[in-house]
Amino acid sequence: MNVLETMSLAMRSLLRSKMRSFLTALGIIIGVGAVIAMVAIGDGARASVQKVFDSMGTNLLILRSGSTNSGGARGGSGSQPTLTWDDLEAIRTQVPSVRAAAPEMRTSSQVFSEDQNWSTSVTGTTPDFFDVRGWTIATGRRFTEADVEAGAKVAVIGQTVVEMLYGAGFDPVGQVIRINKTPFTIVGMTARKGQSPMGQDYDDSILVPATTFQRQLQSQSLGKYLTGIIYVQADATAGTAKARQDVSALLRERHRLGENADDDFDVRDLSELANSRQQSTETLSLLLASIAAVSLVVGGIGIMNIMLVSVTERTREIGVRVAVGARPRDILAQFLIEALALALLGGLIGAAVGLGVARFLATQFQWPLLVRPDVIFIALGFSALVGVGFGLYPARKASQLDPIDALRYE
Repeated sequence: MNVLETMSLAMRSLLRSKMRSFLTALGIIIGVGAVIAMVAIGDGARASVQKVFDSMGTNLLILRSGSTNSGGARGGSGSQPTLTWDDLEAIRTQVPSVRAAAPEMRTSSQVFSEDQNWSTSVTGTTPDFFDVRGWTIATGRRFTEADVEAGAKVAVIGQTVVEMLYGAGFDPVGQVIRINKTPFTIVGMTARKGQSPMGQDYDDSILVPATTFQRQLQSQSLGKYLTGIIYVQADATAGTAKARQDVSALLRERHRLGENADDDFDVRDLSELANSRQQSTETLSLLLASIAAVSLVVGGIGIMNIMLVSVTERTREIGVRVAVGARPRDILAQFLIEALALALLGGLIGAAVGLGVARFLATQFQWPLLVRPDVIFIALGFSALVGVGFGLYPARKASQLDPIDALRYE
C-alpha cells in the first residue's frame, strides 16, 4: 500500500464514527483554542496597558512637595508646600538628564459659553506641558511662553468640553468662554487622548497659562511656592533612574537638607509602575497559556485512549489485512495517520475557535486584537506532535498483533 491509500483508509475509518472522532479531538480543540485566545488576549492587554501609560507621557517623573508632620501625624505627600518656582527653573536648566519640566496646578470650575455651561478641570501650566505629557493640538495652537509671561487670558480646551459647550465636530478656536466669570479666548483644541489609568477623562479639561491661573483662578497665593505637582521628562539616553537621582540631589542641595535628613519632596517614577503592570500582565498570560498547554496534553491522552479502544475493536480487521499481505509498517502507518489527522483537524478547528473567542473578548474589553501567527503555527505543530506521540503506542500495538490470534478474536 502506498501513502495515499493508507491515508484514504485512515480517513474512512475516522469518518465511520464521526461523533467519536469529534469527541476524541475535543481536547485538542480546547487546548489549541485556549492557547491562541489566551496569548492574543494577553498581548492585547499588554498593548492596552502600554497605551494608557503612553498617554501620560514617556520617561516621566512626578515631583510633589513634602508632607506636614504635626504631633506625630503626617499629612501625606503634597500637604506641605516645599517646591518653589525657582526649583522648577533649576530642574529645567541645571539637570542634564532632564529634557523638560512643567508644573500642573489644577482646580475644578464651572465653564460658560454663550448658551451652555459645564463643570470641568482647569489646569495651569507652561508650554512644556504639551511635550512632557504628549498632548497634541487638533486645531489652533498651544499657548506660548509669551502668553505665560504676559498672563494672557487664553485657553486650550479638550474635545469633551467642546462637545458639552458647542456640540460634536465644532471648531472652538476664537470663541470666548468664561471661567470663574473671567473671559478666556480659546486658541486651540487638543487631539482626543482618552482616559488615564485611574479612569480620568483627559479630554474633559482646559489648559491655561500658569501665571493666568495664579492671578485669576487660584483661591490663594503661596508666593514663591508652587502648588500642585511638577512633571519631569527624563532624557531618553539618560533614563528615568538617572534623572530621578539627579533631581533629588539638586533639590536636597537647594533645600539645604542634611546628610541624614529626610527628603522634603517626593519623586515618583511612572515607568516603574508601568513595568510592574506589564510584568503582572505577562505573568498572568504565561499562566493562562501554560494551563492551555496542559489541556493539549490531556487531549493527547484522550487520543491514545480512543486509539487503544479502536485497536481492540478492529482486531479482526487488522488480522484480515495482515493475512492478505499488509505489512506491520502499513498497519503502523494507518493508525499513526488516524491519530495525526485527529490532532491536526482538532488543531485547525481549535485555531478558528481561539481566534473567534479572542475577537469576542477583545471587543468586550475594548482591547486591541493582536494575533501572532507564530503562536498559531506553534500550537498546530504541538498538537500534531501530541497526536503522533500519543498515537504511537496504539499504532505499534496494532502493528505487532499476531494475525492468527487476530483472526480468532471475537
